[in-house]
Amino acid sequence: MGIFWVGIAIFGLLSRLRYRDAEPERKEWAVRILTCMVMMCSAAFGQALRFEAADVQASAKTQHPGIKMTVLAPNVYQVKTATMVDLIAAAYGVEADKVVGGPNWLEMDRFDVVAKAPAGSSQQSLITTPQALRTMLQALLAERFGLAVHPDSRPMAAYVLSVGNAKPKLKEPDGAGPPGCQRQPGERAEIRCHGLTMEAFVEQLHGMAGDYLQNPVVDGTKLAGEWDFSLQWTPRGGLTAAGGDGITIFDAVEKQLGLKLEAKQAPAQVLVVDRVNRQPTANPAEAASLPRPSAPAFEVATIKPTDPQFGGATVQTPANGQIRIQGLTMSYLIQTMWFLMPEQIVGAPKWFDTDRWDITAKVATAAGGTPQMDMDSLIAMMKALLEDRFKLKTHMEERVAQAYTLTAVKAKLQRADASERSGCKEGPGNDGKDLRVTNPARSRLVTCRNMTTAEFAEMLPGIANALNQLNGVIRSAVMDATGLEGRYDFTLNWSQPDALRNRGPEAEPNGAITIEEAIASQLGLKLEITRRPTQVLVIDHVEEKPVEN
Repeated sequence: MGIFWVGIAIFGLLSRLRYRDAEPERKEWAVRILTCMVMMCSAAFGQALRFEAADVQASAKTQHPGIKMTVLAPNVYQVKTATMVDLIAAAYGVEADKVVGGPNWLEMDRFDVVAKAPAGSSQQSLITTPQALRTMLQALLAERFGLAVHPDSRPMAAYVLSVGNAKPKLKEPDGAGPPGCQRQPGERAEIRCHGLTMEAFVEQLHGMAGDYLQNPVVDGTKLAGEWDFSLQWTPRGGLTAAGGDGITIFDAVEKQLGLKLEAKQAPAQVLVVDRVNRQPTANPAEAASLPRPSAPAFEVATIKPTDPQFGGATVQTPANGQIRIQGLTMSYLIQTMWFLMPEQIVGAPKWFDTDRWDITAKVATAAGGTPQMDMDSLIAMMKALLEDRFKLKTHMEERVAQAYTLTAVKAKLQRADASERSGCKEGPGNDGKDLRVTNPARSRLVTCRNMTTAEFAEMLPGIANALNQLNGVIRSAVMDATGLEGRYDFTLNWSQPDALRNRGPEAEPNGAITIEEAIASQLGLKLEITRRPTQVLVIDHVEEKPVEN
């Protein structure tokens, strides 16, 4: 175990030994000792183990953000589209929301890293361990970005479990069986726990009810000993269908256990960013010899006309490395893969909108044995397949066409708290208020802090399409035409397409709203399709029939 993480373990032990209740002088003394340990020991360990070579680049723009990690060759690792927060969290083995402080760009700028670990029989067992890789990444961030961090304890958004007004509905353990919780089969989420302490329960609850509990869960019950109990609730995604029979995790804890689970601020162990440079130092000469990721490609693919008897259109991307498409037109495929609206495709023949195709393809396996299934790679493979089989040739140019534009009507944006870093995340803000619980039909909730409207417009397609990336709600770049200056804090709560399909004229109102309606009512802005100069895809050549499989 790395010496740095021995320090982190000590930090956690101090917390568990009622560190939070210690006198301020004792807290300061403990933190100073730990900080010195971390700085001296991590430096000593880090100097002994570094990547042989590393290439660091700014990431290309993507509509599908999110850190992606692959193995390119033995001892060669690739990280794509990672924010600095992602990189720090990976390097120090902490959750991303526990990385605090630092400049605004930490969650906005993205980087690609290709790095080679040292080889050698004497170190082979060490360099392949997760701890060794974290140590090398720590050294890389310090050398190339000037990163400096230190551990601390700070109040953060959390869910606190406490005793309610009534006596807790917990039983003394009967002594049968090992301690722990077992999930039970059924539509509802149900667990039966035996011989469990409250401290152990809150540690497990975050994982068992993560759809409700994005923030950590803290034990505030002060209940000692071990307990037997059962808990049953409705997953958040099933609340709409359950109607009056649904029960949230919060109501279940209160009614079934006699406890309270509330959103509050609570002390948490964090990693504070003291300094970091936005631009990395230049890549060293040895980085040029690193293996480069090959262009992603399908191992095998078949394309055939859709059976006329099949009236639907489906896209399936199962986890076994295969993609299956049925009943899609070329127009739809190009809109999806090139992220365009219909009018942004120029020069397409008529059959683009009439002929339908079935595509079955198997994804090539990467060096580490995992199919390359990240969305950017999948889209690149689909583009290459269409270009190869249909002899498709295109180019991009700017023309006037339909595209999304964000304007201001009567803005309802709150001026930002300048102490917060810029960024947007799925889920509630620091107040823990989850609007998805009170109105389940509006199942998307995004909290943005310290954002300009230009930054929000740029991120909006990725935010809107996050849960349905191959069938996007917004399918073009969004231009900011609000004219608003400054930075703002806001939340946005809207519905997924499945909830919107159930709100037709004859359906009972379910509270579902589109993202456009949410932006108008909650932010006082307007997201609309306008005709404006934008990038279009010009079809230079395409064959009506694909090359034989």
